[in-house]
Order: sequence, then structure tokens, then C-alpha cells
Amino acid sequence: MKVVIPLAGKGTRLRPHTHVTPKPMLKVAGKPVIAYLLDDLEKLGGVDEVVYITGHLKDAVERYVRADGRFTSTFVEQVVQNGTASAVELARPYVDQPVLIIFVDTIFDADLSVIGKSDADGIIWTKEVEDYQRFGVVVTDARGMMTKIVEKPKTPISKRANIGLYYIRNWKLLFEGIAEVMRGPAVNGEYYLTDAFQYMIDHGARLQVLDVAGWYDAGKLETLLETNRVMLEKGRARRPARAPAGSTIIDPVYLEDGVVLRDATVGPNVSACAGTVIERSTVRDTIIGAGATISECALRDSMVGDAATLARVRGAVSVGDHGEVRGD
Repeated sequence: MKVVIPLAGKGTRLRPHTHVTPKPMLKVAGKPVIAYLLDDLEKLGGVDEVVYITGHLKDAVERYVRADGRFTSTFVEQVVQNGTASAVELARPYVDQPVLIIFVDTIFDADLSVIGKSDADGIIWTKEVEDYQRFGVVVTDARGMMTKIVEKPKTPISKRANIGLYYIRNWKLLFEGIAEVMRGPAVNGEYYLTDAFQYMIDHGARLQVLDVAGWYDAGKLETLLETNRVMLEKGRARRPARAPAGSTIIDPVYLEDGVVLRDATVGPNVSACAGTVIERSTVRDTIIGAGATISECALRDSMVGDAATLARVRGAVSVGDHGEVRGD
């Protein structure tokens, strides 16, 4: 099986952090988002090659993946970011067998072992949501096969949101569909992979729809913080054996070795990397990079980059690497 991972986007909803760090490499509970995905692929097994469709900060992505070294990897740059179909089309020269396509805006909890058990032409994973108007939703027939995807429906035709995780056994028909989509006009400047899935269905393919157990958005600040909380609760928590004298730790947290606490209250739902100093402060529901200094602050719902400095700051902030914010 081949795997295609499109990650060319600029991550505009997570600026300023994505000015210097690719969105898939932002950390949740002390671990890059992409690492959760690579762990899932390792557990699945049978991966012959991973094709990364890169773009924004592509060199950083390549360095990370090569250092990880778990899979044979190929990198293709998407120079013009004109849609998901266009991104997957760039992998066409490398796909000669069934393909797993994963977009890395999310961390998912899915049983990928079903891949070897299904005789369908493909599998599309979904998650039932109440705010279905925000998503492309998948409509199925009585057998659980996809009939269509409807973008941001105004009526509850379906609540099964498309989460960006697909297995396509009939890979030839997929690329035939992508070619057909790209021969037509772009929609708002983009070519959509979901239109290629519709082409497959219209030409007799059976695409099975399965729900994931969990789907955790990592595409914008508020949902990234929520995903951090979930990952801490699901086993990623880490704390010193005892809190330093004068400080309080409220579980769950992820505190790397080398985090210094002085007269601080940290947690719940705080992740902090090595070299960070938190002193005379309270911090909760916050992700902090490496080597940051937080002094006399009361932070919540915040994201603080590497080597940032915050002093006398209260409330929710988003400060990038090497940023500095000082209150009165």
C-alpha cells in the first residue's frame, strides 16, 4: 500500500506560529501532530512508501520526516496550491497500488485494520457532528455506501463529516476521476478531491463509509488547544514525580524534563517543552514551546512559541517564536 499525505498549506489560521513551523509539526501534548499519524501507520504495517505533497516550509518537513526514518519517503512540491485533487494528482507517478490518503489537519482515532477486510473500492472515514453546516457531509445508502458529499448543507441531509481520511483500493479509477475533475473549471480557484470520489461512484465504484471513534481538529488555535486536552487525557500526560517547592501542578499536564517552575500553578491541560521557565504565574489550557519565559502572568487558552518572553500578561494570548509581550 502507498500513502499520500498532502501538507502544502500555509496554516493561516494558526499564525503567527506557522510563519516558522509547518502546521503538521506544531506540538500537541509534547508531540508533533504528524508524529501521531506516523505512529498509526507504523501500527498498521504494510506501507511501501509515503508520498508527501509539500509546500510551505517544505525543507523543515523533509528534515523531520527523514530524521524519523520509519518509512520510504518521497517528497513532491505543490507549487500552486489549487486544491486537494491537484495535490493528490502530484502523487500519481508514485502510486501503482491501493493508496491511503491522509490530510494532517486532524488527529484521528480509527481502526485502520479494516482496510484488509473490506472488498469495497474504497473507504471514506467520517465523524458524526452536530454542527454539520460547517463541513462537507457524506450521504450513504442503506448498505453504508457513499452516494454523495454535500458541502456545508443547510438542512441535515447527513451529519457525517468528511474528515480527510481515505483508503482507495481502485486507485486507477481515482486518478481517472481526478483527471476528469481537473479538465473542468476550478471552483473558487480549487479542484476538489471529493469531486473525484463522486466520479468514481458515478462510474460504478462502491465507497464504504465508516465512522471514526475520535476526530481531533488541529487546524486552528481553539481546536488545537482542545486537542491538546484530549491527548493529555488519553495518556500523553507527563509530570515530575513531585512539584517543585512552592509550586502546584494540576493534572493533566505534559512537562518535559528541564521545565522550571518557581512559585507557579500549572494546569490543567498545559504542555510545556524543555527549557521553559514559569515563575510567579498561573497557567492553564495552554501550549508552550521550548525555552520560553513566563513571569508574573495569568494565562489561559493560550499558545506560546519557542523562546518567547511574557511578563505581567493576563488572559488568552497567541505569541510566536521569539515573541515578547510585557504588560503594565
